[in-house]
Amino acid sequence: MPTIEIKTLIKADIKTCFDLARNIDFHKDSMVHSNERAVACKTSGFIELGEWVTWEATHFGFKQKLTSKITEFKSPTYFADEMVSGAFKSFKHEHIFTHQNGQTVMVDKFHFQSPFGLLGKLANVLFLKQYMANLLNTRNKLLKTQAEAIVELERRNS
Repeated sequence: MPTIEIKTLIKADIKTCFDLARNIDFHKDSMVHSNERAVACKTSGFIELGEWVTWEATHFGFKQKLTSKITEFKSPTYFADEMVSGAFKSFKHEHIFTHQNGQTVMVDKFHFQSPFGLLGKLANVLFLKQYMANLLNTRNKLLKTQAEAIVELERRNS
């Protein structure tokens, strides 16, 4: 099973980062390039343990739907979402937050299995793993920018 691991250092408190990562509205804004939107179950606000969200997006020129559920949740240090239905055979996305030297270290671990057996494994090597890493990196850059802006605004207003 392929795994993508991405570490992002953010000059913001852990709770701000954690809350942005589980905010459905922020997720929609960070995935605007794929027209991603929440269409069923929890469609706005902060997602919690046991809640589901169905996303609709366009990837590789095809409109797709994916439903995931929050299966683990320990605020503000960890949550995991797992695919219930969608294009993958399976996936689990772990979101891990730690405090280090006045910053938040955000680690994404994305474990996935592609459908279609050998063809899926070939797709992983040729393009899918890199495509997913690019999506996560894009989202994380925006999360970093937003979290740091929130903290700076709070600092100025205090």
